[in-house]
Amino acid sequence: MTFEAVLFDCDGVLVDSEAITCGALRDMLDENGWRLSLAECMAHFVGHTVRSRADLIERHTGKPLTDAFMDEFYRRRNLRLESDITAIDGIHDAVRHLHERCEGRIAVASGADRYKVEMMLQRVGLAQFFEGRIFSGHEMPRSKPFPDVYLAAAAHLQVDPARCLVVEDTPVGITAGVAAGATVWAYAPPLAPTDVLVQAGAKHVFAHMTDLRLPSLGSLA
Repeated sequence: MTFEAVLFDCDGVLVDSEAITCGALRDMLDENGWRLSLAECMAHFVGHTVRSRADLIERHTGKPLTDAFMDEFYRRRNLRLESDITAIDGIHDAVRHLHERCEGRIAVASGADRYKVEMMLQRVGLAQFFEGRIFSGHEMPRSKPFPDVYLAAAAHLQVDPARCLVVEDTPVGITAGVAAGATVWAYAPPLAPTDVLVQAGAKHVFAHMTDLRLPSLGSLA
């Protein structure tokens, strides 16, 4: 089997954003009565939208998750991302290679809002590879772990999901890719746990973006 398209998650795969976003969220939760370390906050929220964890937040803060809270979170998050966002090491070469080998059939399928995704890709110099091929879970009937955003990306590229490679980094995202019918590879930096990624359905786990090369895809599909 050879893949005809590659569908990328964004946070944690293209850009190193998870700690930045969770740092802004942790500070706001602390102000509202729920004290967490950054590691604890990431364990609760990475791979999820904040709104999808409303019950958890409300249980620990004793307050409803309001639109005002979300607006302030987005404001703080965006300021930090605009200042501090960086690309995942080696991702530029990997994306350039796959864009060429797939004849442009690559896309971003993220659970994040469109503004965040487009802003981050622009900041790190990846936007040109995905122009017109960015899909947000916020714009779908259901976000990850449901497959909607990956199905939308595959349909836009006119490629059967079964012929798509999905690149993810969280169990929630892997579940979405598998549910779409795609083959999922999981990116896990050195020393990061990998068992949960395999259990979620990842067919292969890799630690460096230099391993994301098309000639090797068929043998591991």
